[in-house]
Amino acid sequence: MKELVRPSRLAPGARVAVVAPSGPVPEERLQAGLDLLRGWDLDPVVAPHVLDRHAEFTYLAGTDADRAADLQGAWCDPSVDAVLCARGGYGAQRIVDLLDWDAMRAAGPKVLVGFSDVTALHEAFAVRLGLVTLHGPAAAGVDFIKNVRAQEHLRATLFAPETVRVITSGGSALAPGRARGVLLGGCLSLLAAEVGTTQARASARGGLLCLEDVGEPTYRLDRCLTQLLRADWLDGVRGVLLGSWERCDPYDRVRPMLADRLGGLGVPVVEEFGFGHCEGALTIPFGVAAELDAEAGTVTLDEPALR
Repeated sequence: MKELVRPSRLAPGARVAVVAPSGPVPEERLQAGLDLLRGWDLDPVVAPHVLDRHAEFTYLAGTDADRAADLQGAWCDPSVDAVLCARGGYGAQRIVDLLDWDAMRAAGPKVLVGFSDVTALHEAFAVRLGLVTLHGPAAAGVDFIKNVRAQEHLRATLFAPETVRVITSGGSALAPGRARGVLLGGCLSLLAAEVGTTQARASARGGLLCLEDVGEPTYRLDRCLTQLLRADWLDGVRGVLLGSWERCDPYDRVRPMLADRLGGLGVPVVEEFGFGHCEGALTIPFGVAAELDAEAGTVTLDEPALR
């Protein structure tokens, strides 16, 4: 797995666009997120349909066409330096095939930030644009608004990425060892749903795979991991980082399943790494080469996440 192109870091005054590619966004949380971004001396602009809600499918932030147009318009706007997703939820998969990837490639590398359902976009941006993206807090997410650690780690990654080349989780080894590879991953259920599509990687070979999820019972997590195993998607993976399992079963029930499904890979696995839907979630750059030390609970990036 090759390293991807790193976008440029942000500077004070940079214009950032906020989009909603998936679920509907509460207006008060959006305003709080915008206030934080302005406090970082950024110039946030809100895409036209961010506060929309689909008339029939109320789990979507407006129609597929409008959500896709917002994302593409923000990305292709030469005045915009970064695109921040307002939240996850569900719906990004529905717009991936509506985007004009040639036009987005021509717009040049920019920063994309998001997590959860945005996993579908992380995969597509890697495959179609060959671009490093940031698995980090949503601009209208509760964690971003209220948690200083989540705010500061994202801020450092955006403005001074050389200061966060070592990402320390406080996690522990589920399977010990060190491994080198390219960071990738996201929400487990989304990765399983993406298998076999043209907008996602064919496998995690050569990668350090980051996995997390929210609100799934253990048997469903088992099913997703088993799907990845049966599809040979995990063949050749170099190491695994396990993030949060918020609103899933108690971790003492999830953990044995993770050990059972991942133990046969024979690679280092670190648990409770502190990314995903948890409080104070760390920002992880996907597409950057790094070294995992499972026992130390660290990932050391070969280069800063952004240029």
